[in-house]
Amino acid sequence: MKKYKIFIYIIAPSLFLSVGCNKFLEHQPDDRTELTSPVKVAELLANAYPHGNYIAFAEAMSDNAGDKGIKERLLPNSSPWNYIDQIDAESEDTPSFYWNACYKAIAAANYALEAIEKAGNTAEYSSSKGEALVARAYAHFMLVTFFAKPYDPATASSSLGIPYVILPQRTVEGDYNRGTVASVYEQIEKDLVEGIPLIQNNKYRIPKYHFTTQAAHAFATRFYLFKQDYQKVVDHANLVFPGSTAVNNLRDWNTTYTGLGYYELQALYTNSTEPANLLLQEAASYWGRSFAGYNYGLSSDVRATVFNASNNPSRKALAMSTKVFGGTETVYNIPKFKEHFVKQTINATSGDGYNMVPLLTSEEVLFNRAEANALLGNSTQSIADLDLYLSKRIVGYSVAVDKFTEAKALAFFPTLSIKEALVGTVLNFKRMEYMHEGLRWLDILRNKIVVEHVNINGKDKIVLGADDPRRQIQIPQDAIAAGLEANPR
Repeated sequence: MKKYKIFIYIIAPSLFLSVGCNKFLEHQPDDRTELTSPVKVAELLANAYPHGNYIAFAEAMSDNAGDKGIKERLLPNSSPWNYIDQIDAESEDTPSFYWNACYKAIAAANYALEAIEKAGNTAEYSSSKGEALVARAYAHFMLVTFFAKPYDPATASSSLGIPYVILPQRTVEGDYNRGTVASVYEQIEKDLVEGIPLIQNNKYRIPKYHFTTQAAHAFATRFYLFKQDYQKVVDHANLVFPGSTAVNNLRDWNTTYTGLGYYELQALYTNSTEPANLLLQEAASYWGRSFAGYNYGLSSDVRATVFNASNNPSRKALAMSTKVFGGTETVYNIPKFKEHFVKQTINATSGDGYNMVPLLTSEEVLFNRAEANALLGNSTQSIADLDLYLSKRIVGYSVAVDKFTEAKALAFFPTLSIKEALVGTVLNFKRMEYMHEGLRWLDILRNKIVVEHVNINGKDKIVLGADDPRRQIQIPQDAIAAGLEANPR
């Protein structure tokens, strides 16, 4: 395959640690210019996670976004809803910003791995090596998910991937090629398999902001679900939830959460004390202040479709539906995000907005295991996980009345097999669960779900078919200008 020269993100370690808001780390950047100790390498890895946010464009592209009829149409929201390629590489919450954030994170991981290799790859660096490998795998996985076709065994070897960068780069231009989806997945799996066993949770001061073993196995369930290796999804999920611990790690929506007010829920949802949050990351983003008022979002039609009790296989209203605040559809929202505003200086009136983003959660692991078991023909195990989920979502849940069964799945999906009905149930519950979080788009990609965006007038419609090339977000314009092959349009 032809190679192209492309600017991805080349930054020396000292600059890594000084770009943007250096509150991420504890010491001054010049103290860490030379990565000469395990402590300095570990500190560098705080930047091996994307400090960009995918939620704004992923949510707008999905069927969780309806047209509210608001006159103001902001580009980070309106462009993805209309499937218009965004060319602004500087603005937060855009695909180009996220692309750059991912490659910046990858570069940090690669500098750490180089330093570990130079230090002799000794035991004292082992945990950092594991974290760097898994973090590198995660960033590449998110890139290939958004900017390339979903993994398909029949086409993965011929579908355009994304550049998989495994070495630090010290020149602005380097020789890169997009490879294929298959080659990207092979390298992701290699990094995952090598990295997970090396991670040591006791090395982290605040584990929820790092790839712990639990978070790494959670990421593996997502990766293998996309790769269609369903037994490995189950295996890794069981390592996240050893024994019967899954129930202790789900959000208490039908108990604790029901008593929370707007700001209390907002404060708890992305807090590191919430057991359901397996991996959190602070991202430069204005999503927290904007998502409720965006024109394309939780409209009245979407609310009725997603949260109406008759529209889910349990036939019960789930607790999240009682926490839609706002009063009118112009600002309907579930308060999941609180913006952290950082002033440029102590006395400044301007600054930057940040959001804490839950990258991996216990609920996703449970859903992934339920779907994988359904596809493996393990209906009993799949139903057990779905029932466990509902036990934390149906207010006043009663085993006698609310226990989820095969009959309930088939009654809701009467024309489908039990395998298909259970997969449909998982996707139905996930659509509710991840309102405002962008993960519905991943399910749309993976399952080739057709999306219809209907204008407020009810007449104009955008249909995104199962094989529409606009499902693959266009790579940044500067990458194309430098010679990297663009996605077809």
